[in-house]
Amino acid sequence: MIHPKQLVLASANPGKIKELQELLADQGISILPQGDLNIPDIEETGLTFVENAILKARNAAALSGLPAIADDSGLEVDYLLGAPGIYSARYAGIGATDSTNREKLLAALAEVPTESRNARYQTVIVYLRHAEDPTPIICQGTWEGRIALEPKGSEGFGYDPIFYVPETDCHAAELDKATKHSLSHRGKAIAQFLQHMKL
Repeated sequence: MIHPKQLVLASANPGKIKELQELLADQGISILPQGDLNIPDIEETGLTFVENAILKARNAAALSGLPAIADDSGLEVDYLLGAPGIYSARYAGIGATDSTNREKLLAALAEVPTESRNARYQTVIVYLRHAEDPTPIICQGTWEGRIALEPKGSEGFGYDPIFYVPETDCHAAELDKATKHSLSHRGKAIAQFLQHMKL
């Protein structure tokens, strides 16, 4: 497959934009955030990460005329039966901040012991060659961990300060970029994408 030199990224999330640009920086692909092209967010009406990623990528491809890539991701907490899941970015309500989302999650787990706080990050990356592409490339990555009792670290975004990573014995927000990219859900999904694209 001949890979495009330029992709529109269907996201307005600064953290996602930064990570995806870093992950694809060495591949000769220019990532254009949809906001740079005045493309508005589309309502995420899907019930799964896959559905929402396809909706976002199709909207960006249609309005830009460029191939599009979208990332839909979130945090699943076993004790909460998979919540916040697809609602991770708005767990504390519309317009929620990373901080208010984390605070709500910590409050929901306040009485839950460490051994019952298992969680994972999930991400689905969707790539569309054009808006009518009938066979999108869909890649998925998972990062296992658990919800810590308190936040630590200043790197990353979202739930990273309270996401404890057993294999490193620290929180995701304490990891350097290279280590995080090698372990994370997003890093794994992008690695699959690059395999599909033969990069």
